Amino acid sequence: MRIDKFLKVSRLLKRRTLACEACDGGRVSVNGRSVKPSYNVKIGDVVEIGFNSGAVKLKIKDIKETVRKEDAENLYEIIME
Repeated sequence: MRIDKFLKVSRLLKRRTLACEACDGGRVSVNGRSVKPSYNVKIGDVVEIGFNSGAVKLKIKDIKETVRKEDAENLYEIIME
């Protein structure tokens, strides 16, 4: 699954366009490397997202095309906030 879609499905970012802008702006990295929105993530990848107030580091536990709002947090495990 593409990183921009994963960020939207997991509800880490509200919209896919915001996820694309974050990737293009260099604020999203996977396994320590800055990625483009088309990067394919896998289970076990470590994703870091930079926000104005800090950064969030998480590990991908599962990948699903669609998920209910209540189950979205089961797709990842937060390592550092």
